[in-house]
Amino acid sequence: MPIKMGRDFYSVLGISRDASEDEIKKAYRKMALKFHPDKNKSKEAEEKFKDVSEAYEVLSDKKKKEIYDQYGEDGLKGGVPGAGGGGPGESFSWTYHGDPRTTFASFFGGADPFESFFNMGHGGRQTMFGAESMEVDDEDMFPQMHGFHHGFSNSRVMRKKIDPPIHHDLKVSLEDIFHGCTKKMKISRRVLNPDGRSTRKEEKVLEINVKQGWKEGTKITFPKEGDQSPGHVPADIVFTLKDKPHPLFVREGSNLLYKASISLREALCGTVLHVPTIDGRTIAVPSNDVIKPNSKKRIPKEGLPHPKKTSQRGDLLISFDINFPEHLSKSQKEVIGDTLPR
Repeated sequence: MPIKMGRDFYSVLGISRDASEDEIKKAYRKMALKFHPDKNKSKEAEEKFKDVSEAYEVLSDKKKKEIYDQYGEDGLKGGVPGAGGGGPGESFSWTYHGDPRTTFASFFGGADPFESFFNMGHGGRQTMFGAESMEVDDEDMFPQMHGFHHGFSNSRVMRKKIDPPIHHDLKVSLEDIFHGCTKKMKISRRVLNPDGRSTRKEEKVLEINVKQGWKEGTKITFPKEGDQSPGHVPADIVFTLKDKPHPLFVREGSNLLYKASISLREALCGTVLHVPTIDGRTIAVPSNDVIKPNSKKRIPKEGLPHPKKTSQRGDLLISFDINFPEHLSKSQKEVIGDTLPR
């Protein structure tokens, strides 16, 4: 089946397919500043701003770039089974978070470098344009600012120091993942006073909307919610989803694994299993066949919602813990010996 390549992210950034990491960063810097909706009021600016941000998110990440180069946008977003090195029927799946301003703020160290372009502090000019000082010499990067920076074309401006992200685990139950929920996390941080130098302690509640089916390892980022201090861009606060141990189930992707304890007689002669579900029901599962060690039964659509299509659910997989008797009497052994095939 032919692969749908989707958009050409290299063309979006105006670079060749063999562009280096530095060339990718330079291209994004130029295009993002050129099409930032706060400064470029043309009709197409907002859509182009989003496109260049998504293109940068893909091409600046080694794994995403490798998958995109081989399978295109469709493979990157889960449309090509096997893309990303998964097992049979599995695929790598990534979706752009949809907020180009978050990409912009992460790259430049602030949501609005224009506003802080000539922010005086500590005897010098500071900006948030990039990871290194840069010449202000390209008017195409600053639509609607022509004539403003001519007097500064030979000046160099340094970015603020960006504090590293602060990571926390967000522990959720499988019921939280099944139903979806809202978690409120209280943080304590230092904030700048109006004088721009001294700080005070402040508590803030961050609200996280946990979506149905979210995978363990999903990251939720709150930009610049860390401590504030002069000359620094506050750290991002990053929460990483972690599963709480469950008394009945183990998660395997969108499937749930349940271990049923049965006797040797039930394994050989058949039984009716009474199996719990994640939403609190109990379902009867007849088993008339011999249950062998390491075998599993599958109950369709009794697992967790799929993260990208919550109307669909994974399966409930039943594994078996067969309890063998500790001792058999002589007569029991004789009966079993006469009954079982040699």
